Amino acid sequence: MIDIDEIKVIKRAVKGDADAFEQLVLAYQTPIYNLCLRMTGNPEDAADLSQETFLKVWKSLASFHFEAAFSTWLYRLASNTCLDHIRSVKRRPQLSLTAEDADGEEKAIDLPDPSPLPEEAAITKDENERLARAIQSLDEQHRQILTLRAINDLSYAEIADILGIKEGTVKSRLARSRNALRKILTESGNDAALCASKTQKGGCGVEV
Repeated sequence: MIDIDEIKVIKRAVKGDADAFEQLVLAYQTPIYNLCLRMTGNPEDAADLSQETFLKVWKSLASFHFEAAFSTWLYRLASNTCLDHIRSVKRRPQLSLTAEDADGEEKAIDLPDPSPLPEEAAITKDENERLARAIQSLDEQHRQILTLRAINDLSYAEIADILGIKEGTVKSRLARSRNALRKILTESGNDAALCASKTQKGGCGVEV
């Protein structure tokens, strides 16, 4: 993310400064695209929804009053835009394990492997893809909160602000989402994929 003084840039953008708005887009286009990609599972949809999100930002930026972080406000817009899309098309496409890096180039996404020791089993591409499909089979609410926490690495407080709920509710929803994903993986016999989803804190299970 580029280094900008957001308050000054946002105030300039509110006054119609296109260059200032472009700075905001450049700062957030990659994380917003990646959020949309993991929510929809489709690169083309993710690109369209990213553009739609920034169009909404341009039209409603004057309503941002600095009561929360700009990133929180932006993630809320993007997340809700994706949910509206998912509900409108009534489908859940297979997740593409690619995303843009900081240079805007496509690269494969590997789910985190916190166990680099050579004697431990490697997480294969097939296992990652099965885990990705399992995430896509979750309902919208579960997929949304897992994406915000596991993919965008947001804190409980940030997620609470984005979703307009209490931190305790965030934790309970995350627990239900992890359990739902764990059930899908267990029923499909994907024990390896289940272990693939553990975090750097260790433990075999769906921890986000």
